[in-house]
Amino acid sequence: MKVMRGLLPLFALALASCSSMSWNPMDWFSSTDAKLKMAELPVLSGTSAVRVLWQANIGAAGGAIFSPAVVADAVFVAAEDGTVARLDAGTGKPVWRVSAGRRLSGGVGADGSLAVVGTAQGEVIALDAADGKLRWRARVSSEVLAPPAVAGELVIVRSADSRLFGLDARDGKRRWVYQRSTPSLTVRSTAGVTLAGELALAGFAGGKLAAIELSNGGVRWEATVSLPRGATELERVTDVVGLPWVSGREVCAVAYQGRVTCFDAVNGNVLWARAMSSTSGLSADARYVFVGDEKGSLHALDRSSGTSVWTQDKLSRRVLTAPLSFGREVVVGDVQGYVHFLARESGDFVSRAATDGSPIDSAPVLLATGILVQTRSGGLFALSTQ
Repeated sequence: MKVMRGLLPLFALALASCSSMSWNPMDWFSSTDAKLKMAELPVLSGTSAVRVLWQANIGAAGGAIFSPAVVADAVFVAAEDGTVARLDAGTGKPVWRVSAGRRLSGGVGADGSLAVVGTAQGEVIALDAADGKLRWRARVSSEVLAPPAVAGELVIVRSADSRLFGLDARDGKRRWVYQRSTPSLTVRSTAGVTLAGELALAGFAGGKLAAIELSNGGVRWEATVSLPRGATELERVTDVVGLPWVSGREVCAVAYQGRVTCFDAVNGNVLWARAMSSTSGLSADARYVFVGDEKGSLHALDRSSGTSVWTQDKLSRRVLTAPLSFGREVVVGDVQGYVHFLARESGDFVSRAATDGSPIDSAPVLLATGILVQTRSGGLFALSTQ
């Protein structure tokens, strides 16, 4: 099968063999079917102004998807050409900027000690968080699309072939590997892992969610977000997308062509489930679960029951990022580089900010005083309405 490079690599259907195909949503939007036209942005009046706290540029993403990592007063960012940098979270000014010496394939993961990136050849590169100097290099089994997760003595790396690697944070040596079988047709996703205490939570192809012991890579529990359904192989694709969200005893995840499901984080028992299909993922806060569906509508669901609270459908076909809960607002980015601020309680538009006009592929992240987005052109925009 001929390999096609889609404009939005976040959601590309990939065969488990050497051949692959990518889905280009912009081709979908240009369909002669008027119902598939991207929504025009509504005129906003009487809304809050968005303040630009700072902006910077790290370099273009190319065919990859990059997301910033915020750790205390530091922002770690990367670009496809191998650039990795640490910025001051309050001002955006560079603390250091280095080259990893390789072309990179995904975002950076970091803590106070390490900043870690990966390549399409399965190389993992760890830099000192203080000065950017090389600490170590390691290998995993295939390309690294997701930001690694740094958890004290471990670096958890997810490879594109559905493996999780637990690497020693001191030298990169392999401690354990967790592997799942992969269906012949899957979603090519940049989703990594969410750390929760002694567990790494990760969603997989076939609608599965697994809680993995950090100590040894063993399975604490496995649960089903959504079951594959349909007559064709394409219809049966129901892969978990985005990062699982976890807080206390709850963990929630969403699957393409599937469901939003919340579980007991201790044993994986289902708390509630609701039919919904997403290509980007979800987030939550103390009261609501926020999820963008595949058509571009944003939903708020009651966190305790899954009941619908509101739906905002005026962003349809705009290829939204996963949402972020930000105080009294919910924030999403879109394919034209706009950042939308919506009221948490009603879904009404609060404000909107333009960035550099290139797509925002990864979810906004929280800063101490606002939110941060990274565009495909490499723009970094720290914004706030508060």
